[in-house]
Amino acid sequence: MKVASLRTVSGLIHFILPALVLIYAVYFNATLRAQDHPGSSLRQIINLNREWKYQQGDAKGAQAESYSEDAWQNIGLPHSFSMPYFAAGKDFYVGYGWYRKHFDIPPQWIADGRRISLEFEGVFQVAEIFINGKRVGEHKGGYTGFALDVTEAVKPGANVVAVRVNNLWNARLAPRAGEHVFSGGIYRNVRLVVTAPVHVAWYGTFVTTPQVSRESAKVNVKTEIVNASATPRATVTVRTSIVGPDGKLVTEIISPEQTIAANATYTFDQTSGPIANPKLWHPDHPHLYTVRTTVLEKGRPVDDFISPLGFRWFQFTADKGFFLNGEHCYFKGANVHQDQAGWGDAVPDSGAFRDVKMVKEAGFDFIRGSHYPHAPAFSRACDELGMLFWSENTFWGTGGFKGDGYWNASAYPTNPADEEEFEASLKQSLREMIRIHRNHPSIIVWSTGNEEFFCPREVMPKVRECLKRLVAYSRELDPTRPSAIGGAQRGEIDKLGDLAGYNGDGSRLFLNPGIPSVVTEYGSGSTDRPGKYDPGWGDLQSVPGMEKRDDADSAQPYAWRFPWRSGECIWCAFDHGSIAGRRFGAMGIVDYFRLPKRAWYWYRNSYRKVSPPEWPVEGNPAALKLTADRTELPRVDGTEDAHLIVTVVDREGKPLSNSPAVTLTIESGPGEFPTGPSITFDPKSDITIRDGQAAIAFRSYFAGKTRIRATSPGLTDATLDISSSGGPEFVAGKSLQVGVRPYVRFTPAVSDSSTTLGQNNPARCSSEAPDHGARLANDGNEATYWQSAEGAKDAWWQVDVERDIKVSSVKLTFPEEGNWRYRVEISDKSDTGWKLVADETYGSGKDKVRTLKAVEPAATGRCLRIVFPSLANGKRAALSEVEVKGEILSP
Repeated sequence: MKVASLRTVSGLIHFILPALVLIYAVYFNATLRAQDHPGSSLRQIINLNREWKYQQGDAKGAQAESYSEDAWQNIGLPHSFSMPYFAAGKDFYVGYGWYRKHFDIPPQWIADGRRISLEFEGVFQVAEIFINGKRVGEHKGGYTGFALDVTEAVKPGANVVAVRVNNLWNARLAPRAGEHVFSGGIYRNVRLVVTAPVHVAWYGTFVTTPQVSRESAKVNVKTEIVNASATPRATVTVRTSIVGPDGKLVTEIISPEQTIAANATYTFDQTSGPIANPKLWHPDHPHLYTVRTTVLEKGRPVDDFISPLGFRWFQFTADKGFFLNGEHCYFKGANVHQDQAGWGDAVPDSGAFRDVKMVKEAGFDFIRGSHYPHAPAFSRACDELGMLFWSENTFWGTGGFKGDGYWNASAYPTNPADEEEFEASLKQSLREMIRIHRNHPSIIVWSTGNEEFFCPREVMPKVRECLKRLVAYSRELDPTRPSAIGGAQRGEIDKLGDLAGYNGDGSRLFLNPGIPSVVTEYGSGSTDRPGKYDPGWGDLQSVPGMEKRDDADSAQPYAWRFPWRSGECIWCAFDHGSIAGRRFGAMGIVDYFRLPKRAWYWYRNSYRKVSPPEWPVEGNPAALKLTADRTELPRVDGTEDAHLIVTVVDREGKPLSNSPAVTLTIESGPGEFPTGPSITFDPKSDITIRDGQAAIAFRSYFAGKTRIRATSPGLTDATLDISSSGGPEFVAGKSLQVGVRPYVRFTPAVSDSSTTLGQNNPARCSSEAPDHGARLANDGNEATYWQSAEGAKDAWWQVDVERDIKVSSVKLTFPEEGNWRYRVEISDKSDTGWKLVADETYGSGKDKVRTLKAVEPAATGRCLRIVFPSLANGKRAALSEVEVKGEILSP
């Protein structure tokens, strides 16, 4: 293995990283055909997403085999507690939900001694699993999958699985904080996996390329084989086949025989010979190979496992940026949250693929998985479409933290009694993320989390030590990828890992930091579709020197693309649900319904030279047009969907910006929308139509032909047929049909109105003295302070609280007592529209600490500033700490 130093050497952290592949279970047709290995008994993978029952609340006795489900909802997976959900408010249901499913076990499986496992890809966030009334296991952690061996709990014939799920905030479970929504549910795929007693462990293969170049490569495969049989010892051989992108066998490795004791696991370590002229994986040509693992017991095939393989190598450097396959590559990316309109987090595999494809089509080549491990299908899509991927653990801080009880708490425990268990959950999440995703060639970074500095000052030393431990653990689990610190612009955490990601103002505060670095977030402009035809560079526009080089003819048109910087990543690709409210969730270049805003077209034009369409204008609407990204669904098992778009057009079929209410109805056949058999878009509702278009994803759990009709008063209808296959046929009047799921925006019993804001948020000022910069006025340390430059007049200090808020009070701490004169203002923007919060221009107070009540009702906005009119006797403006109290506003 060629890996240069994992530590800084002469200012350089230099990785020559082996190309890796993720071993993942193939969800459909993963089992080799019997004729390939006559007489073999290989694994079966059975999708269990169809025909579940669901009940919200903690139903007493629901785990029992004989429990009555008459009053429960008929649902399919993936599913969310919050369905239907449209990201309109900051609140969502928190509590319990129960799921139940009936399934059959063929008697032959039992007779043959097969091992039977349940595999879950994601349940948020605590899952208790029962089989036939018996508790078989529990998993804590909402973003990584898990498997349970249920062989001893099932019986021949009819069985029932019950899953008790809760999404309660837990002081000892990551994440403790975040900005998106934390809806509960079994929101990813579930499957039954049936294997021989001797088999490959869950995600039990680790594939690397210890040698890789354009001329030659070697593949190393470490395969964990479990002997779960009663046989005292099993004689096992592993045959590993490397298959090329063309489907032809490239090479094969056969291990020596190994004896494995009962209830033991043995790791086979195999390395291929040289593979000449491998086709390299790259965003421009994502060539994928396949690793096929066959387990033989006494020479007879008993299990198999399929894995993707991509040959590539890369390095991050402190002075020259990022290199892929030996060539310099400045990557341009976007942050991506997983949730989508109506369905929330419950997105099928094809929906994840569609998201990656939209980012790719805009000309980006990099995705940051914000801010938690994403579904296996997402990593797989990045492999297939050619997107570099930053995979992130779920250790996330957020501004405006309160005390314990909700996801606006401190990211790290403030109660020492919670620390050990919390850190154990972080390590578990990191370990499971890496095990599940470790071999996808698209993944080039493991991140410890995001903006962990959003913690009270007194726990920051523990945060730093925790991050050091996570970095060391990441290197132990996978020494071939760097361990990054995401959102590292404050808290003295940026140099704790191998790679630093700077968000927002960090892009201009940390110029040439002396370590490999990335701008992990820029932009953060909030707008509803259609928005402006503009990139929304945000803080990148403030980088020193930009005005000298922002020229289209320049070889380096954007000043922030310094030679030492590896790349940049916009916040963000898609609108998402946010506990900070609709405005904070509307920062995507694509809206929540997956319709592009004009900024998306700007990037596509800039990066791919594809001209934008003619923008729709007001006209005389005559008809509706209904289209879909696909009209055939190959499976009806909850892994496939179709994205429908309805457009208002004139008599000539030209799109218009008129936005009347439109209804989509399933006129015949199977299928559903998140609201059931129909959905209505209205410009005055949360299920909105804007700029003449609306969109939603459609899915089906039965095979058949579905006729969908779009209607709007006074306009000609449009219809669309979607054919679904691969499952039981839909029979009208007999097959289970989805019920109406009325949409009601969730309202909690108690609203939050006392959030503390401003600490560690981006700060600016009119001027600053050496060693007394703007960020020192909200760093949580009263011993440090901002001070204006000598001779400065009408100085001001400003903070972006990154939320829409209603201010109740502002607490100011000055470096010393004195006759400080100032006024406090707030605005929706950072440069205009200032409204008065409080005025002490003529005040006579001399206290070091001042708490001011806000003027009502004007004290709403996002950016708060303190303005100091010219002070007497040459005194310079200064602030030690600024603390804002107020309510985070819903839209």
